Amino acid sequence: MSETVSELARRRGFFFQASEAYGGAAGFYTYGPEGAALKRNIEDAWRDRFVTREGNMEIDSPTVTPEPVFQASGHLDDFDDMLVECPDCGESHRADHVIEDNTDVEDAESMPTDEVEALIADHELVCPACGGPLAGQSVTGFNLMFDTTIGPGDGDPGYLRPETAQGMFTEFPRLKEYARNQLPFGVAQVGTGYRNEISPRNALLRTREFTMAELEFFVDPADDGPALDRVADVELPLYPVDAQQAAGEEYLRLTPQEALAEGVVGGEWVAYFLARSKQWFERVGVDMDRFRFRQHLPGELAHYASDCWDAEGEVDGDWVELEGVASRTDYDLSKHDEHADDSFTVFQAYDEPKTVERASVDPEMSYLGPEFGGAAGDVADALAALAARDRAAFDGDEVTVDVDGESYTVPTERTGFEVAEETESGRHIIPHVVEPAFGIGRAVYTALAHSYEADEVDGEPRDVLRLPAEVAPTTVGVFPLMDKDGLGERAREIAAELRAAGLAVTYDDSGNIGRRYRRQDEVGTPYCVTVDYEALEEGAVTLRDRDTTTQVRVPIAEVAETLVGLRDGELRFEAL
Repeated sequence: MSETVSELARRRGFFFQASEAYGGAAGFYTYGPEGAALKRNIEDAWRDRFVTREGNMEIDSPTVTPEPVFQASGHLDDFDDMLVECPDCGESHRADHVIEDNTDVEDAESMPTDEVEALIADHELVCPACGGPLAGQSVTGFNLMFDTTIGPGDGDPGYLRPETAQGMFTEFPRLKEYARNQLPFGVAQVGTGYRNEISPRNALLRTREFTMAELEFFVDPADDGPALDRVADVELPLYPVDAQQAAGEEYLRLTPQEALAEGVVGGEWVAYFLARSKQWFERVGVDMDRFRFRQHLPGELAHYASDCWDAEGEVDGDWVELEGVASRTDYDLSKHDEHADDSFTVFQAYDEPKTVERASVDPEMSYLGPEFGGAAGDVADALAALAARDRAAFDGDEVTVDVDGESYTVPTERTGFEVAEETESGRHIIPHVVEPAFGIGRAVYTALAHSYEADEVDGEPRDVLRLPAEVAPTTVGVFPLMDKDGLGERAREIAAELRAAGLAVTYDDSGNIGRRYRRQDEVGTPYCVTVDYEALEEGAVTLRDRDTTTQVRVPIAEVAETLVGLRDGELRFEAL
């Protein structure tokens, strides 16, 4: 974001560093009055698109999560960034950022640590803080989760969640009941996440506390996908892996159906949510001429994802990640099904019952116990698992299974192996998950950067934020021409009437009318109402449009309805 927009954000109350009176803390920001309203409106637009219109449910889970959840999910082992420490000043830095900021390498994050170490040495990179040499320093993994203790004393270990997703996965056994065990269904959540970033930077782009909006969409991979005709007219700007590896800058511009037919996007639900995401980003003010979907490189994929596309917006020459649309397959629910004390499967009924052959074992424990001692139970479990996946293993006189790295051989006649016909009315499956995950702060940041413009009105320069009316912090400014002769009193009455109609209103009677217009243009207020002497005589006010500065007269009795229609996109200003 340019320094001009950053300064505007601080001065006009969009966002600023938190706790500045105490020196601040890197990576933590406070949204001021304008920013909090913009953020809330963007969140509401997200709920409208991905919860209400899609028919999904929303939950609100705790931000503190017990350690076993993250042991099961893999976050304790795999949720790392690459850290390099300066031997001179002791400052720690993200190694991939040091490389990307000082070389032509753009994808250091996807590289293994030994390659990152080699690049630092080859380019003789230095510490961003003190200039000391970093060549020869080891690059290590740093887990990004904030740890805490649940309960008094030693308590139980827990973590501040790095994503809202696990709250939706761990509650799946109950949520599937609310969905009447019918796939597909989606669960959404808007909430705070925490990541102990090595080097927070770029204002709202890389913070240690942030707001996410995530949708976990649970599907049966064997079922048909979405009705793509609903997004048939959406053109996706796609930057796939092969184009990135070829250092190309041309994007494929394909509809979801074309992207699937050409094998560019691998899943129908992924293609569907890419289209819905593009529509939403345009709705909240992201410039579609500076927008793309970039596919994750193989080394860049999260430990839970089989494929992922990032929605990115260009700001000041850099591409900013705004959202990831990931195919998480059944990774998460399988892990929780394995570790938790509940079932993470869904029963899918067949249209008609089916007769199937089922292999099973009934081992003679009177043989296994004396033969294998304490391992007998595990051997019996291993035999059952082997029968389910490979019945041919029981064709010989003996069958061998592995338990904790040791082999155990059992006479087949002692396993109780048999194949029997069973009638099934359905099957238990672990659903696959498609996840659109949005960074709300990043959407706020990009919407501000893309909507900012410096132009000239009546020979005077002005700064203007061309935010969509739906998300602008304030919908309308109400001004008396001057605060005398009853103009101020009538203007305050009109402001109260507009607030009662559900509009965000600011009242301003300070300074000349031109300066008041400029103040509202600068914070993105799309409309202004001016109460002049004719308003008292004729019962009509002047309605001004921010983007064109055009003014029209509107009857006072109709102004609230007109502004609601303009905000909601049901009316166009030029048609008034």
